[in-house]
Amino acid sequence: MKGIITVLGKDHVGIIGTVCTYLSRNSINILDISQTIVGGYLNMMMIVDLSAAKKEFTVLSDELVELGKDMNVIAKMQHEDIFNCMHRV
Repeated sequence: MKGIITVLGKDHVGIIGTVCTYLSRNSINILDISQTIVGGYLNMMMIVDLSAAKKEFTVLSDELVELGKDMNVIAKMQHEDIFNCMHRV
């Protein structure tokens, strides 16, 4: 099972480290990561493997939203299937 994580907001020290630490503590492996900083704003997207995750998807998703709020960024996680359906043309 894969998830798509997006993080958007004003760039500052520690965003990637905080997100990666959270994922590591929950046994979530990063399969791919892309980030862009434009005009001081971060746009990061990760594809992660949730197969060994220690918590349910909804709990992880909710905690990631709260983690983003703590860093003053928007952080979301979607299940890969939902992401694919939403972006199918």
